[in-house]
Amino acid sequence: MSGNVPASTRTLRVLTFLATQPGPVPMERIASAVGLPRSSTYHLLRAMMDESFVVHLPEEKRYGLGVAAFEIGSAYLRHDPLERLARPLLGQLVAEIGQTAHLGVLHGRELVYLLKEQPPRPVTLVTDVGVRLPATLTASGRALLAELPPAQVRALFPTTDSFVRRTDTGPESLTQLRRLLAEEKRQGYAYEEGHITPGVSSLAAAALDHAGHPAAAISVTFRTDTLTPADRLHLTHRLRQAATALTRRLHG
Repeated sequence: MSGNVPASTRTLRVLTFLATQPGPVPMERIASAVGLPRSSTYHLLRAMMDESFVVHLPEEKRYGLGVAAFEIGSAYLRHDPLERLARPLLGQLVAEIGQTAHLGVLHGRELVYLLKEQPPRPVTLVTDVGVRLPATLTASGRALLAELPPAQVRALFPTTDSFVRRTDTGPESLTQLRRLLAEEKRQGYAYEEGHITPGVSSLAAAALDHAGHPAAAISVTFRTDTLTPADRLHLTHRLRQAATALTRRLHG
């Protein structure tokens, strides 16, 4: 790291590195990750400890995030940044395609809807803000699951009892789910037809955060028999554009 890098930038790099670690780490790893000499890293960590952004565990000789970092993260959540960043994108998408759009996030094995934007004459749907549905049955849920490491997917769905069915459709086992997720990750979007409501389909694409993790999914829901193949192709293209725009807004 160049010696003329501002101290504020060095501080932010330390915070970013610590935030990506599963737990506290030795100072040597921090110094190596941010490209600082050991002595400079020590003084920087001391200053961050004084402001409670870093905590030192003397018995373990390791450093982790302090309570001030937690407070900033909590304030971030109170500002509802994800919904605020996504709402204009959903509104523009609905205005262009005339179909209902949602923003959803994973919560364990479920997909939780955070936003819902509708055209003047929407299709009647079971989905609404705050509604939770099995992630494996929704296009949004599978778009997000497809971006998770295989081990994490396995941990979420360890047995066949982990799978829920509503309309006798959808994956019934981890093997079926993995095969479906691999295909959907390859094509860049997920599609479900009648898994939640017969005669109604959804397309979804995931938006990623700065660490490359799936942050949320944007989906579009429509009556299956109302779209031609050309309509669906156009809708998929616009949906992926919206998800990419949200990824950029999240610094992904």
